[in-house]
Amino acid sequence: MATYFDELETRAHADRERETFDALQSLLAQSLTRLPALSQWLGNPDPGEITGRQALASLPVLRKPDLMDMQAANPPFGGLATVDALKGNRVFMSPGPVWEPQGLGSDPWQAARALFAAGFRAGDVVHNSLAYHMTPGGFILDEGARALGCLVLPAGIGNTEAQIEAAKWLKPTGFTGTPDYLKIILEKADEMGIDLSSIRRALVSGGALFPSLRQYYADRGVSVLQSYATADLGVIAYESADPGGSPHPGMIVSENLIVEIVRPGTADPVPEGEVGELVVTTLNPGYPLIRFGTGDLSAVLPGTSPCGRTGMRIKGWMGRADQRTKIKGMFVDPKQIAQLLKLHPDIRRARLVVGRSNDTDEMVLMIEPAAGADPDTAEIEKSLASVTNLRGSVNVAGPEGLPNDGKVIADERDYSA
Repeated sequence: MATYFDELETRAHADRERETFDALQSLLAQSLTRLPALSQWLGNPDPGEITGRQALASLPVLRKPDLMDMQAANPPFGGLATVDALKGNRVFMSPGPVWEPQGLGSDPWQAARALFAAGFRAGDVVHNSLAYHMTPGGFILDEGARALGCLVLPAGIGNTEAQIEAAKWLKPTGFTGTPDYLKIILEKADEMGIDLSSIRRALVSGGALFPSLRQYYADRGVSVLQSYATADLGVIAYESADPGGSPHPGMIVSENLIVEIVRPGTADPVPEGEVGELVVTTLNPGYPLIRFGTGDLSAVLPGTSPCGRTGMRIKGWMGRADQRTKIKGMFVDPKQIAQLLKLHPDIRRARLVVGRSNDTDEMVLMIEPAAGADPDTAEIEKSLASVTNLRGSVNVAGPEGLPNDGKVIADERDYSA
């Protein structure tokens, strides 16, 4: 049995970077001419100059509010979808609304390699319990499984007893859906006296797979791995496992994607290992998203996976990056804190803590000094007032520094009082 989905997964890092950015340059050379809205948003860059991550970081980050504005002004796709992606294809809607065209090819969301890493193979019968209604969730794994050579039951969500009856006859070997729904199906099948022990593997997404739940499945003989996917981008990263089914640390970034971690509210990449907002560039010729801000927090995990796949690893989903907060009737945005950091390079990291005192909002900027630096807190307070138009104090964090959790603004007000 093959160990890897294809040879791309074991490329040397330098080869992957070179080949990926060569492909990005080629994509931009075609797309910027065909999609004036994309060229205008990016500032009409020269594709030949986007040779690596430093050059890519000079382009703006496209966040969901920006995309929604573009789509509202130029419905439905904001001028970012090619004509080829709109012929004989599907369109989906996410909350907002945000409109997403299906990509090109047989596995447009790159789900097949995540399924392969989870143990799925051609000939497997897959019970797919993700939604097919308006959103692409069900189609993401459906298309990937069929590209892999699997037979798919498009079960969708709900009608649990009917799903179990179908599984009784089809005897699926694999399951795809949310982490907790498989447990509901298995336990309901037990009540109905129906044997679903044919299910030996699962790839789950759309929620947290807690260790206790993973162990529950393992005790029932089901190996469960998870993928991290979004409607806009498809499968961004996925887990792999050892021969015994135990997951390796982190999640491997899908091929043909460029993942960056930036300081929330900015376009600035953070050092490896630091938590920030996950930004993704796709090589999707039908719907090229360049530096798309997911709004999710994550961090790069150093090194390569023990499974032998050499792609970048991330820690998975670690919360949301949108921390815009109203203080004394005024919004403070993470990008304002980033602006303050640029004014004071002697600060390594900062966090604005918002609380209440005497029925009044108050804010304290906690700072972690750069190595060997001794920041002037009085000067920083002046900058804080200038940047936010609000008064606040500045405190230096203790010896352990600030937590590496991606938080730039921490709202600690008690709204129940």
